[in-house]
Amino acid sequence: MTESVERQIIPSPDKHDEISKITSTATVSNQGAEALKDIVFGSVAGIVGKTIEYPFDTVKVRLQSQPNNLPLRYKGPVDCFRKSFRTEGVHGLYRGISAPLFGAAIETSSLFFSYRLAQKALQATLYTSQADSTLSLGALVSCGAASGAFTSLLLTPIELVKCQMQVPLTPVSSKKPGPLSIIASVYRHHGLLGFWHGQLGTLIRETGGSAAWFGSYEGVSALFRHYDAKGSSISPSDTKVVTLPVWQQMLAGATAGASYNFVFYPADTIKSRMQTEEVSEVVNGRRGTFWAVGKSLYKQQGVKGLYRGCGITVARAAPSSAFIFAIYEGLRNWFG
Repeated sequence: MTESVERQIIPSPDKHDEISKITSTATVSNQGAEALKDIVFGSVAGIVGKTIEYPFDTVKVRLQSQPNNLPLRYKGPVDCFRKSFRTEGVHGLYRGISAPLFGAAIETSSLFFSYRLAQKALQATLYTSQADSTLSLGALVSCGAASGAFTSLLLTPIELVKCQMQVPLTPVSSKKPGPLSIIASVYRHHGLLGFWHGQLGTLIRETGGSAAWFGSYEGVSALFRHYDAKGSSISPSDTKVVTLPVWQQMLAGATAGASYNFVFYPADTIKSRMQTEEVSEVVNGRRGTFWAVGKSLYKQQGVKGLYRGCGITVARAAPSSAFIFAIYEGLRNWFG
């Protein structure tokens, strides 16, 4: 009787294998669903954010790409915006937005997707005893840096095309270049690797910037959750699962956007200068390296030159990131 009961209770090896396969299939399916959510929700949030910020980004690139050996064309962001609007209208401020919209979808979805994967990787390796708990802020900052490093590889070719389209036309060329003509020109003159010209600048900006972006958002969100938990029945350990009000999400996102752009802005300036040199003829017939372009810019214009356009960049990044995080979190909460 005992043996009969034991045989009924203890599953056979085949049953174990079947259960393991079902569990494994369910896990893979769940991971695939989460990845799809990151890609779709991140893409939607990125496109909305880019549409809001793009005119300011055009002004920023034009300020950054002014030649060293000529008088400055623009006195500042307001002067650049006014002259650009007067000569080209709204269409000029949005010129070349097709590539950035595509790039924003890739960048934002890649950031959220790789950020989640980095967290899973840490929980499965270094934080195995805390797999079901919240990672420390330092760990989340590291995940943000890893996410930015991965995204930089996808972003550099897109930003190369975007920057060359945003630079105002030279007297020599009266025809506005389209994305396909720029892609063909880069490939014809520099081959496939030419699309990653300025990769070091993008890597530095995205690695450090994404660490600041996610770190600031998580840090400010944690402060809000701690503040909201005071006087409520929610225990401190449960605050992570509480959804913040939209205004708090947007404020945390705005802080993240400002941090992302300010901390590593000089790397972005050098990167933009490198990627627009063929349009503005900054370097006569030669493609400068990251350090060479940075040294030349610092020698000519000092620290001020490295931060030219920073004010308007931070100003446009705050509302853009506020919408990005609010939309992403909203879609996540709505669709589960």
